[in-house]
Amino acid sequence: MPTVKAFPHFFSQTDPTTLHDIQTVTTYLTQHYHAKCYVVGGAVRDRLLGMQCKDYDIECFGISVEDFEDAMAHLGAQGVGKSFFVYKYHDLDIALPRTEEKVGKGHRGFAVRLASKEKEASRRRDFTVNALMYDIEKEVIVDFWGGLEDLQTKVLRVVDEKTFSQDSLRVLRAMQFSARLGFKIEEKSCRLSQNIALDDLPKERIFSEFEKMFNGIYLHYGLYYLFALGIAKKLFDEEIERNTYITLGLRLQKNRGNFQEPLQPYYFMFMLGKYLRNDMHTVLDRLGAAKRYYNKVASVPALPSEVTASFLANVALKEGIVHYVGNYDEKVIELSKKLEIWEKAFDRGVTATQLLEEGFTGKALGNELEKRTQEKINSLKEI
Repeated sequence: MPTVKAFPHFFSQTDPTTLHDIQTVTTYLTQHYHAKCYVVGGAVRDRLLGMQCKDYDIECFGISVEDFEDAMAHLGAQGVGKSFFVYKYHDLDIALPRTEEKVGKGHRGFAVRLASKEKEASRRRDFTVNALMYDIEKEVIVDFWGGLEDLQTKVLRVVDEKTFSQDSLRVLRAMQFSARLGFKIEEKSCRLSQNIALDDLPKERIFSEFEKMFNGIYLHYGLYYLFALGIAKKLFDEEIERNTYITLGLRLQKNRGNFQEPLQPYYFMFMLGKYLRNDMHTVLDRLGAAKRYYNKVASVPALPSEVTASFLANVALKEGIVHYVGNYDEKVIELSKKLEIWEKAFDRGVTATQLLEEGFTGKALGNELEKRTQEKINSLKEI
């Protein structure tokens, strides 16, 4: 029997437009087809954690495929995965309950079948905290797998070893959920993940999960499981010493408060790069990273152990240090603000236009601009 927990105010923090859509869909399905509707997946987890729910998935039981498709047509919902019984109504995902079984290679090699029972449908979820269901009519949380307890203890635990092992992307999801939620991965689930190959995943799906991790609050958790689950070894042939992990993990925690929001996705790889055997371009290639990561992480100077005024001035020749991904360091912040280059580029003391007026042209102009710039930077040594 499942654990049932009353939650009458589940939608109290839901955006009014989204709530109206949920009510429109579920009222129509229950009144005309006597369907039973649940909110499933991450929205239930996030609501219980007191986090904002953005993406709502509605799963509908007790309705035939034909009636479901008729209902979706009446509502004007669009089929986004008709072979998976999934429709889109504005920002809602509406689906029939299903089971999935691996029958071929790759992330698309799954056979999908309808499920009739709630427990059967929830078994396909990756972790217990993601298998929770909210019964909209009865206003209760339904828990078949111990997800409520795992939420309390902040643990990621695999629901079903067989279904989990069939989808290698779930190993990366374990890493990114840990970084986003600050949850530890249960030991047995860790061992299971370590034994799952990742060579069937396309780069775009790999990078999508990594980017979710990069935006997490608990980056030191993501760092730990990147190596503990064997992800770094399998994807870009990297391992890390325990002392190195501790050093970098503490640095990620210590400097988190200094991260600038526009640069949040880039800090993790920038800080990790110092400890990798491969160059950052190679690592980003293997992750299938977006071009902006090369610009922000791989094509900028590494942060030296001793930060100097001349180093920061050279970094800030085009724009302020606030745009440099090494700006989390306390010495960088203090010194760049003292030099007045935190928000604006370093003042070279001369412009190309002024040098043109002095008679410099072509290569000579560029050389003279560089010479005077470095003279100005060298004068900063006493600051």
